[in-house]
Amino acid sequence: MPEQRHNWLEGWRLFAVLTLVLAGLCLWIAGMRQFETDGVRMVIRFTARSSLLFFCLAFSAGALARLWPNGWTRWQRRNRRFLGVTFAASHGMHAVAIACFAAMDPAGFMAATSVASYVFGGIGYAFIIAMTATSFDRTAQAIGPRAFRILHLAGGYYLWFQFMVSFGKRVPGMPLYALFLVPLLLVVALRLIAMASARTPRIAQTG
Repeated sequence: MPEQRHNWLEGWRLFAVLTLVLAGLCLWIAGMRQFETDGVRMVIRFTARSSLLFFCLAFSAGALARLWPNGWTRWQRRNRRFLGVTFAASHGMHAVAIACFAAMDPAGFMAATSVASYVFGGIGYAFIIAMTATSFDRTAQAIGPRAFRILHLAGGYYLWFQFMVSFGKRVPGMPLYALFLVPLLLVVALRLIAMASARTPRIAQTG
């Protein structure tokens, strides 16, 4: 029975459950403000934070499984692809909320955005689309393991940088936003430590 519960929240079922929960929360948050501009802006903030959560879970999965192998980290590593696709779904909802904001309050939207946000945000979404499209076995095989690794590594670090900029630029006006930088710095530290630990045995063998 415990094994059945363990296997239930895995793979595409995990993705479906998480995505439905996120969609339900977005509708609830917008509904609290009668689906007006304030509610849409609350959804934008919520989905930015939920995207941060799922990005960090996917981005740190391999490093955590290597450094601290246990039931949770093995589950996280096993479901890294699905956590990543859930991140993409969350950021898709973020894009929909932004589009609604632009349609409902064009002046407010223009004041809150810039040419740089279009350019760098557009690159980020291009990476998300490409990474999601290659998260299926057939498409991953089609581009080959080397191209897959380059795409997901470059995309992962670019999105990490985008999160750092997006949350970091708000810190001067709202210092509590610095808390969102902590998991981002932590996941990079974990990846660097895991990379160093992977090289150490090889150095020891050659020495």
